[in-house]
Amino acid sequence: MSTEEIKTALLGLSKEEKQAFILDTLPELTKEVIKEPGFMLQLFPVLLGILKESGMDLQQVLPFLAMMGEQQEQK
Repeated sequence: MSTEEIKTALLGLSKEEKQAFILDTLPELTKEVIKEPGFMLQLFPVLLGILKESGMDLQQVLPFLAMMGEQQEQK
């Protein structure tokens, strides 16, 4: 299956199916690629764009990120 066929199939999913797919697969998909600093520099603007498009203010996200950072330090 080509990348374009996968993309077409994913875009054809319902909203609920897309949400479940993203939550189920994103952590697994990123395990290997996040080790590459150049990729993270490409991914970060995409994530910021998603946040902006969602209507979330980055000021709302900062406390959550701080909390997540504290949890990581405790591990």
